[in-house]
Amino acid sequence: MSPEESEKFPKSARLRKRPEFLQLSRTGRKIHSAHFVIVSGKNDCGETRVGITVSGKVGNSVVRNRIKRSLREFFRRHRRELGAGLDFLVIARKSASKISSSYIAEEMSQSLIDYRSQRN
Repeated sequence: MSPEESEKFPKSARLRKRPEFLQLSRTGRKIHSAHFVIVSGKNDCGETRVGITVSGKVGNSVVRNRIKRSLREFFRRHRRELGAGLDFLVIARKSASKISSSYIAEEMSQSLIDYRSQRN
C-alpha cells in the first residue's frame, strides 16, 4: 500500500542544502515554542518545504533520529494545510529529548496555528 499522493514526502518538500537553511534563518520569521524554534519564510518554488535541525546537544543519535522522524511525519501529514510557497526550519531545543512523539505533533500543531493566525 502506497500513501495517497497528498501524503507523500518527496525530496522536493525538504530543505536539503546548507545555503537554503542559512537564507531562511537570516530572513525568516521566528516562532518560539517550549521545545522548538520554528523559522518560516516564503520561497520561490511554490511548494511547502521543511528543514529539521537537531544538534548533538539534544541527545544521542537514537533521540535525535526519533525527534526528526516525528517532525517529518507531522509535516508529511499536514503539509497541504500549511499553504503553498512556504519554507519551515524546525530547530529542536535540548528539552525536546524528553517529550513523546504525540506531544511533538501537538506542540507543532499549536505553534503553526498561532503562525497562521499571525500571518492573516
